[in-house]
Amino acid sequence: MKIQKFLLVLGTCYLVLGLFGCATLPIKEALPAYNINGVAYLPLIPFCEARGINWEYDTFTRTIILKNSFHKINLMVNEKLVLVDRKQEFLKYPVELFRGTIAIPNRFKEEILDNLFPLRSERVSLGKNKLEGLYIKKIIIDAGHGGTDPGAIGKTGTREKYITLDIAKRLVSLLRDEGINVTMTRSRDIFIPLPERVDIANNSGADLFISIHANANRVKSLNGFEVYYISPKIDDSQRAMYASMNARLDLDSSCFASDSPILKAILWDMRYTYDRAQSIELASFINQSIDHNLNSRILGIKGANFYVLRGARMPAILVEVGFLSNYYEERMLKNSYYRQQIASAIAQGIDNYAREIKLTRVQGQ
Repeated sequence: MKIQKFLLVLGTCYLVLGLFGCATLPIKEALPAYNINGVAYLPLIPFCEARGINWEYDTFTRTIILKNSFHKINLMVNEKLVLVDRKQEFLKYPVELFRGTIAIPNRFKEEILDNLFPLRSERVSLGKNKLEGLYIKKIIIDAGHGGTDPGAIGKTGTREKYITLDIAKRLVSLLRDEGINVTMTRSRDIFIPLPERVDIANNSGADLFISIHANANRVKSLNGFEVYYISPKIDDSQRAMYASMNARLDLDSSCFASDSPILKAILWDMRYTYDRAQSIELASFINQSIDHNLNSRILGIKGANFYVLRGARMPAILVEVGFLSNYYEERMLKNSYYRQQIASAIAQGIDNYAREIKLTRVQGQ
C-alpha cells in the first residue's frame, strides 16, 4: 500500500509539474510519446525543461509562449498556426491538450524546435549553409516630408525634405548593393500623407520600416543624432484590437478552429510586442554605428507616438540625422560627403543588426 501511495503521489506531482511548470525538475531528453489520431506527439512542458526553455501558459486563452534569450514562439491549443520569432508558420497537425498536458506534434519538434532550442550539450556548427542569407530581405525607406510639406527649415534656408530625400536615396543605393530589396515611400519631391506612407509599408511585406528626418528645436545650441521607436506608453492591446478588425493577418483560414476576433487580437498583440523589442535593438545598432563612424553627438534611443511608428506592422524606427536649427549641423547636412557618411553609417547599423539576428538564430540554445 505504501508503494502504491508513493507512486500515486509521485504521478500526481508530475502531472502538476507538467501543467504548471517547474524550472528545476531534472527531466532527461528521453520523452514519452503519444499517439493522437495516428500522429506522433510528445509532451511540451518536459521538453521545455530538458532544453532550458522558459514557458508560459494562459489557461483562459489556452495560449503558450516559449522563449529563451534569442527566440520566442507563440502557440495555441487546437490551432495549427504558430508564430516563430514573429514569422507565421503552419503546422500539419495542431497543438493538442492530451490527458491534461499540452502535446506538440513530433514533426514540429524536429523541424523547428530542435533548430531553435538545441540540447544544451550540443555544439552547433556554423556550416556554410547556416550563414547563407540574412533575416532581413526587404526594407521600406521613408524620406520625411516632401512637396508642399518642407519640414524643418534651417537658418540659411536648408529644407528638411531635400535632406531626407537625399540621404534616403543614398541609403537605398547602399542597401541594394548588399542584395536587399528596398522600397521608398517617395523617391522625388512630392507630398505623401502619413496614412499613405503607413499603407505602403504595411502592404509591402517588408521586414523593417525606417523613416529619415532632420530635427529642429527652439534651443539653437541643441544638436545630435537620435532614433525613435514606438513608445511603450502606446497600448499594444488597443492597437491589436483595431488591427484585428481592420487589417488582414494573411493567415490560412483552415489553420483556425474558428474565425475568432479575440484570437486575431492576441496574434496582433504578439506581433506588436515583438516589433517594439526589435525596433529598439535596430535603433541601438544604428546609434552604435553612427557613434563609431561619425563625429556626431548621440542623443540616444527614445520612445515616441509618431504616426508612422504607431501604424507600422513591423519593426519600425524614425531616425533624426541632426538639427537644422543648429548652425553647425545645418552646415554639415548641406555637405554631400557628410550625407553619404550618414547613409553609410545607417546602412552599417542595419547590416550589423541583420547579422546579429542571423547569428542568434543559428547559435540560440
